[in-house]
Amino acid sequence: MNNDWLNAYVLHRRPYRETSYIVDFFTLEEGRISAVAKGVKNSKSDKKSLLQPFQHLRIQLRGKSDLKNLSHVESVSPSIPLVGTSLFCAMYVNELANRIMPNGLASDGVFNAYEQALMSLSEQGDIEITLRQFEFALLDEMGLLPDFTTDVEYEMPIEENGSYHFQADAGFVQMPEHIQGIQGARGFPGTALLSLAQGEFTPLSKKVAKVLCRDLLKPLIGDKPLKSRELFMPKSR
Repeated sequence: MNNDWLNAYVLHRRPYRETSYIVDFFTLEEGRISAVAKGVKNSKSDKKSLLQPFQHLRIQLRGKSDLKNLSHVESVSPSIPLVGTSLFCAMYVNELANRIMPNGLASDGVFNAYEQALMSLSEQGDIEITLRQFEFALLDEMGLLPDFTTDVEYEMPIEENGSYHFQADAGFVQMPEHIQGIQGARGFPGTALLSLAQGEFTPLSKKVAKVLCRDLLKPLIGDKPLKSRELFMPKSR
């Protein structure tokens, strides 16, 4: 690592001692990794100006401990322009990656999904689809993305007209017909699950994906609320 350049994005930075920052990077080659940027806090150096989110960087790190030292940083491309809701969503993507990705776990799939999410947000793409696709990439890397095509109890294909409930650590199981009509019994429509299996986000499958991602991400996020979610909450007057 001491001589290798890493493709990186800044996920978060925080003050460290009087003149430095600890920066959490998401890198293609080494996954999530933290490093000390020494002496840049009160400076007007190029290094400080580059240590901002949503810009593709190349970095070099030194050190043998988990907390590295940032030795070099340079820009690969200009900062991705994000404003308003798109910016809030990008901050949510950063916080998810920082909270969920284990330190040092490299993932081409999540890194590519991260870049695609930022580009989609900058191009004013469908925000719900953008967020769900990134969340799916995270869940897939963590081994928690369910099979949208199979009833795990009966090992039968999901049926379009069926209704299914989700069993944690297992998958989708068809609900008996006499339960499907009971008030309060939540079932996921088979047609929506099959749409998600094909990567199709219909109005119905988007609703299903949102509920599933919320439930599946909850144990990964933990009890500490995501700060980025507060940006979407209406302000009290």
